[in-house]
Amino acid sequence: MSTENEQNITAPAGDEQAAENPLRRGIRSFVLRQGHLSSGQARALEEFGPQFCIDYVPSALDLNAAFGRQAPRVLEIGFGMGQATAQIAAARPETDFLGVEVHTPGVGSLLKLIGEQSLTNLRIVQHDAVEVLEHMLTRDSLDGAHIFFPDPWHKKRHNKRRLIKPEFVKQLVSRIKTGGYLHLATDWEDYAIQMLEVLSAEPALQNTATSETGYAERPDYRPLTKFENRGIKLGHGVWDLVFKKI
Repeated sequence: MSTENEQNITAPAGDEQAAENPLRRGIRSFVLRQGHLSSGQARALEEFGPQFCIDYVPSALDLNAAFGRQAPRVLEIGFGMGQATAQIAAARPETDFLGVEVHTPGVGSLLKLIGEQSLTNLRIVQHDAVEVLEHMLTRDSLDGAHIFFPDPWHKKRHNKRRLIKPEFVKQLVSRIKTGGYLHLATDWEDYAIQMLEVLSAEPALQNTATSETGYAERPDYRPLTKFENRGIKLGHGVWDLVFKKI
């Protein structure tokens, strides 16, 4: 089952370097595709991009300056076309959301929603999330992070391209404040199992789930996407994982 929030990512040459240093970008978890940019998305990029998009630079981002206020901050990695992101931001106006996405149509789509809904608590960086995390976000700068329906790379030979790995999670968690949270969701069971193993093995995280399975109930703030609804009707599972930084 594919979803609108899947991150499509590529794996250029350099696997040997990545094996030496897992955080180096030898293996990427997305494939860059051109995609079709609608006229509405193009207009939104032109009209709202200058205000809501932040250029990638390999130096620390001043989040208070970027949002024009001091507030709780949540990072969303791979927001797809942005429908869920906009809905969450609208429902939580007291929180600022920093969305990271590589695909231009998705960025244009979210900017269009920002304009239509007059949202002020969203900013976007169109760049590789691993590099944004490493260079732009400082330690303990986030109150939470969302990664919803990342590309499952379901073929076994492609599993190494999955985003959720111990090295990545450790770096992500270092950017989250003590007491903050990490929320993942997937509709691929074997990826859910891998996610649960990786998060459970990170000593700075504690599972908030009360079920014996280790998976959480979907929090009210995460809306059901149309693809997710369709999958549920077909009997497909969806797994949420919500961990707290301790």
